[in-house]
Amino acid sequence: MKYEWRKEEKDIYLPKEKPTLVKIPKAKYFCIKGKGNPNDGDFSNRIAVIYSLAYAVRMMPKNGFIPDGYFEYTVYPLEGLWDINEGGKSSKVFNKDELIYTIMIKQPDFVNEEVAKKAFEIANKKKLDKLLEEVYFDEIEDGLYT
Repeated sequence: MKYEWRKEEKDIYLPKEKPTLVKIPKAKYFCIKGKGNPNDGDFSNRIAVIYSLAYAVRMMPKNGFIPDGYFEYTVYPLEGLWDINEGGKSSKVFNKDELIYTIMIKQPDFVNEEVAKKAFEIANKKKLDKLLEEVYFDEIEDGLYT
């Protein structure tokens, strides 16, 4: 049976109308940092490169590699952490060019350093992308949120 985060992790990804306290557990992500306007092509390219890694993991069994503990699942959605650089904070006008961000895609628990490395190999074979060098695999624990 396919694991679907929309059903299994509703409290995290599909919040209720009324604010509630939610604990965001430690999870693994493919991440890439950037700066500038999210409407620019660079942002789209960064999204594409981390999705290429997420789908490389998802499709590993079809490429002849089955990680220990692998299960069929729906690829997680894009997530992001946003800030604005110091120059933008002093301005009275919001300027998207001053944004600093980390975008990421959560990975299932079976993804470890070895599986992540294999995903990089697969993504690199399909399309050599210089941005792959900027992507990193990380484990993040957010804690409690409302």
